[in-house]
Amino acid sequence: MLITLILGLLMTVVGLGFAAKRVLWLKNLIMSGQPAPGRTDGAGERVKAHLLEVFGQRKLLKWSIPGLAHFFTFWGFVILATVYLEAYGALFDKGFAIPFIGDWAVLGFLQDFIAVAVFISLVVFTVIRLRQAPERKQRASRFYGSHLGGAWITLFMIFNVIWTMFLFRGAASAAGHFPYDSGAFVSLGVGNLLEPLGEDVNFVLDRVGLLAHIGVMLAFLIFVLHSKHLHIFLAPINVTVKRMPDGLGPLLPMESDGKPIDFEDPDEDAIFGRGKVEDFTWKGLLDFETCTECGRCQSQCPAWNTGKPLSPKLVIMDLRDHLNAKAPYLIEGKEMPEEGSVTIEPNGHDGHGVPESGFERVMGSGPDQAVRPLVGTAEQGGVIDPDVLWACTSCGACVEQCPVDIEHVDHIIDMRRYQVMIESEFPSELGTLFRNMENKGNPWGQNNSERMDWAKELDFEVPVYDGELSDDTEYLFWIGCAGAFDDNAKKTVQATAELLHLAGVKYVTLGKEETCTGDSARRAGNEFLFQMMAQQTVEMLNSVFEDREPVQRKIVTTCPHCLNTLGREYPQLEGHYEVVHHTQLLNKLVRDGKLTPVKPPADGGGPSVTYHDPCYLGRHNKVYSPPRDLIEATGMKHAEMPRHADRSLCCGAGGARMWMEEHIGKRINLERVDEAIDTLGAQGDATGTVATGCPFCKVMVSDGLTQRSSENVGSNVGVKDVSQLLLESVKRGDGKASAATTASAEATSSTSSTSDSDG
Repeated sequence: MLITLILGLLMTVVGLGFAAKRVLWLKNLIMSGQPAPGRTDGAGERVKAHLLEVFGQRKLLKWSIPGLAHFFTFWGFVILATVYLEAYGALFDKGFAIPFIGDWAVLGFLQDFIAVAVFISLVVFTVIRLRQAPERKQRASRFYGSHLGGAWITLFMIFNVIWTMFLFRGAASAAGHFPYDSGAFVSLGVGNLLEPLGEDVNFVLDRVGLLAHIGVMLAFLIFVLHSKHLHIFLAPINVTVKRMPDGLGPLLPMESDGKPIDFEDPDEDAIFGRGKVEDFTWKGLLDFETCTECGRCQSQCPAWNTGKPLSPKLVIMDLRDHLNAKAPYLIEGKEMPEEGSVTIEPNGHDGHGVPESGFERVMGSGPDQAVRPLVGTAEQGGVIDPDVLWACTSCGACVEQCPVDIEHVDHIIDMRRYQVMIESEFPSELGTLFRNMENKGNPWGQNNSERMDWAKELDFEVPVYDGELSDDTEYLFWIGCAGAFDDNAKKTVQATAELLHLAGVKYVTLGKEETCTGDSARRAGNEFLFQMMAQQTVEMLNSVFEDREPVQRKIVTTCPHCLNTLGREYPQLEGHYEVVHHTQLLNKLVRDGKLTPVKPPADGGGPSVTYHDPCYLGRHNKVYSPPRDLIEATGMKHAEMPRHADRSLCCGAGGARMWMEEHIGKRINLERVDEAIDTLGAQGDATGTVATGCPFCKVMVSDGLTQRSSENVGSNVGVKDVSQLLLESVKRGDGKASAATTASAEATSSTSSTSDSDG
């Protein structure tokens, strides 16, 4: 007993000493980042998120089989903490039991049950990793680029925790000093097997198993603190301090030293974006260290899925490797090597530190890693390749799927901000975008005098703001630049305007007073241009709504990007409005009986429509049901694509990608169009419609269908906004065709594959 006690306490002191040193190092490294204000606001919501995501494993359970395996493993750590309490008590008293509950059969059963569940989970994890092995599936594996050796070591060490637990508990049972008479079914069973060895032998096995159990956990603790499985401790913290919008929400404003930057008179020491790893906030550094390398983000990323070098997982891993290599110079007082004193070897990679043909990290952890520029080409030795940085569509699939709430999109946009505003390094196409927005007030570069041309085709007058908002005006109809200048989007606003007219909704448009919200500029990293345009728009809107309370400032728009910017980002600039998507308002009008859809005659065929979720409507703003409710109301046969709702595949237009060409891999819109065609079963002569609720998505799907039609694939498939489907349904009963519907039909007859064909 004495020898066991001394060895057990000595192992614990040494193990906890090493662990404490590592914890202090990590704490100093993470807190060396820039301030991140607001991360502890709303304590109630944060506690709720912590309970749901940490103890409830909500995000992990979205993937049922691996989610359940992780659920049992997590709760194994929680419940088996009582076993370790018993183990340390047994160092002093071989028959130790936790006071009050120590011999409770229910506790003994839970301990053994969860240990068995953890063992089964280890088998599941092993099978998943073998089936998803990068050597077998290459880029299709979500573990591509992950540190696989550490994962296998972790599984092995958890296995050691389980068998040593049953060894010492079983031996204790056989030796006659196990506190549980029933409940602990596995431990008691092992005890029955060991009982023939005799009490003395079992006492020795009990002591050996006890020390092994304690030693394994201490070794596991130290290993975890030095590996990717650090998330065991950091994930609960990261979940608690995450951003708390409903949906992915707004981009954060640019801050320096925790304070918003005054773009009219910026401080000369202000940090614009992230040009060095130490420019990230402490939350960003916490994100980097928390990454589990599970690859869920990577598996959902539209860029990665179409052969591009961007993997959200690898971005975070590369930033973490760079941070850790730079740590001695950030927190340990070492002098940073002078620029040019260390040779940086070119990566020769697919955009990250992962070579095309292998899976090992290329750059080391010494000075060569520390002096790398944050963004740069392979020849420059950059941590993040420009092709990686600019491939992001800001769709948010990575953030939505991340089980530890890493904010990938924020970090990518922050690096873009530095590249645009400080380095003036960005894709050439964005130069045209910026000039159009600055000079013309819209990305298309059209004259503002043409903003109401879309209304000329309608057979009723569209109300335009004349300097005073009447008391009976319910909504300001925000047309958006796409609705005003893009031919596809014009049909959407025409249909929406006609539906509002038919329903008797009192609304008004701004006409030529409307300008771009600045969304594309912000996602492209040009925060200065966004601020300039947004301030102008906020001042204009506030003057329109000057006599109304914020809750009465109602705006409806057909563009999810405008929805997100007006409703969720303009409050940063004192612009507070209630903004709804047109599908939400139209759905309400149908429910209230102000619009009555008429179902088409049953044809007995396959699905006639599949709905594509716009990222900025779905993941960013959690609007999933209204568009589907409207499709159901029209009576059309609806089929979901395999990737839909929160797992919907981006069309490829977000993150200012609408204005950039794709030069690497398969075009994202083609990937989405192929999925839609397969869902509609329209490889032959079958017809169908891809419905959506975003003008950008409509353009991208339309272009994709046009290309596939030229290849004689899906030539009878068209794309329409949900409002167009609803208008056709509402007008179906009276035999009249609206101007918008007529325009769509005329377009259908003029080409074999129009984006708005009737199908």
